[in-house]
Amino acid sequence: MSTSTLAASRTRSGALSLALDYIELTKPRIAVLVLVVVVASAVMAAWTTGSPVSGWAVFHACLGTLLVAGSASAANQWLEIRRDARMNRTADRPLPAGRISSFGALAFTTLTLSAGLTYLALTLPPSATLWAVLTWLLYVAVYTPLKPISSANTVVGAVAGALPVFIGWSAVSESLDIRAVALFLTIYLWQFPHFMAIAWLYREDYARGGYKMLPVVDPSGRRAGVQAVLSAAALIPVSAIPALAAPGWGGPLYLIIVTLLGLAQLLIAAMFLAQMNREAARRLLRMSLIYLPVLLGLLVIVPWLP
Repeated sequence: MSTSTLAASRTRSGALSLALDYIELTKPRIAVLVLVVVVASAVMAAWTTGSPVSGWAVFHACLGTLLVAGSASAANQWLEIRRDARMNRTADRPLPAGRISSFGALAFTTLTLSAGLTYLALTLPPSATLWAVLTWLLYVAVYTPLKPISSANTVVGAVAGALPVFIGWSAVSESLDIRAVALFLTIYLWQFPHFMAIAWLYREDYARGGYKMLPVVDPSGRRAGVQAVLSAAALIPVSAIPALAAPGWGGPLYLIIVTLLGLAQLLIAAMFLAQMNREAARRLLRMSLIYLPVLLGLLVIVPWLP
């Protein structure tokens, strides 16, 4: 291999690595979850209004939301670079590891936010863009600075995490109804068992980073366990609202499945509260990762449920 070919190969490898680091800056797993919520919300809104699902509207909502969500995640890491460097689970992220510069991350944040909001504004009703702005502001300007100050950060972060429901809904419907609000509350409540399990598993890391997560503020874990149980319990009636608000919508099968699903998560959350160990936390985390996709899947196929 010639010297020039070898140099070109290294350049390509370096460019690919840098591109992957910028993708990592967007927190891809969170971005995928947000997109699933947006798609499910848009489809549910179409079923509710009796109109066909607009593939283009869903595409526009997903692309714009992906850019805005990626910007929010990048901004979050830019603001937390020093704290991330103290934590084992985040020390190798592109910013604390030095693979992306602070200026590069800030430029990426600005570019993706501008592109995402502009795209939403040009392709969807204004309400979708406004919900995206509110989501970004809550996550970046409120939730992120609150994390080292108060354990209430999770309450704010859960609102930001649930607002994409309204982005997807607004993409295909001009007005929100009780089912949109119920889906927002479902996503909001779901995050507490999920977050509390993660916060317990990484409580030492969060303490090193100086974050006031509940298992850090209350090392016994009881407050985190109680919050997980109460939220899991509230999910059972809230997830039933879409079917109860419109008799015949979803049918009895929907109610049976979401109730059993909710009871299973409540039981595992109660075991987490009773045991407060790593295995119980992992079990609750796994259950939360089963609960949401199944529920959203049901909402998407609701017209075909008996």
